[in-house]
Amino acid sequence: MSRYCARARLALAGTLLAILPVGAGLAHQAGDWLLKAGASQVRPKSGNGSVLDGAVALDAGNATRPSLTVTYMATRHVGIELLGAAPFRHDVSASGAAQGRIASTRQLPPTLSVLWYFLPDARVQPYVGVGLNYTRFFDTETRGALAGSKLDMADSWGVALQAGADIELGGRWMLNASLRYIDISSRLKLDGQSIGKARIDPWVPTLALGYRF
Repeated sequence: MSRYCARARLALAGTLLAILPVGAGLAHQAGDWLLKAGASQVRPKSGNGSVLDGAVALDAGNATRPSLTVTYMATRHVGIELLGAAPFRHDVSASGAAQGRIASTRQLPPTLSVLWYFLPDARVQPYVGVGLNYTRFFDTETRGALAGSKLDMADSWGVALQAGADIELGGRWMLNASLRYIDISSRLKLDGQSIGKARIDPWVPTLALGYRF
């Protein structure tokens, strides 16, 4: 019986070591650079506004692309992060006076954020962040009911909110998972005439593999 109790105590100790804070050798330190590469999905909110005095309702589709973040740890708790990605491509559909897919567009959403790590010594290091997003729309093409017309989408500035966690894998490697909410809206012009605003306001989940320098 004592042998089984000893084994049980060892198993419990191993479990506690796995979930309790680890040594400083695995923790982010002031001056560290974190490079994380993975994939992000831009998931616009359901219903993206209406144009032409409400006659046409817009709906933008999801898009997934490779993404990269670079984070500088100003302190053990505070990181400054820049998000970049390959261009996202979205199909735009309509209902009301126009039906079906009416356009497609590409966009780049670089985002600069300040992150707060509130358990810097833990193996799982959760954080929250707030930042500024700039979204540039380009290569917008019309089709369907708008085929032959020129659609312009203005660039957007907005606030980005974020929550995530770095999960230590050993050495300097980590797995990262995060979720952002980004305020993105764009004023639309059709053949040079203002027709309204599209509100994208996406959720952006990201999964990445990271390395600390």
